[in-house]
Amino acid sequence: VQLVESGGGLVQPGGSLTLSCAASGRTFSSQAMGWFRQTPGKEREFVAAISWAAWGRSITSYSDTVKGRATISRNNAQDTVYLQMNGLKPEDTAVYYCHSDRSVSAVVAGTTGYWGQGTQVTVSP
Repeated sequence: VQLVESGGGLVQPGGSLTLSCAASGRTFSSQAMGWFRQTPGKEREFVAAISWAAWGRSITSYSDTVKGRATISRNNAQDTVYLQMNGLKPEDTAVYYCHSDRSVSAVVAGTTGYWGQGTQVTVSP
């Protein structure tokens, strides 16, 4: 499985950003997907996860630090998962990683599955 993130960059505080993760090499629609982030000297932190769509509906999960400001979504036809973040804060500055695994709980655990190379998000005036 290959995961390629895009959409990172420099954003002003209070701004919005949408990250994309394009997947290939495995049946995307059957995989749960998620986003983590990491800053220098800290462990990788869970951000959001989305299940594969059973009966056309996906289950989502968010960390408390982004709940209400982030929306994770997926487009199975395009093998892509998105993370939209609003109200960005300087503490959201990090490298954001795309992650895939067999279930939402596995994605949240972050110990197995597949990872992208990451995309830098910097929130600064």
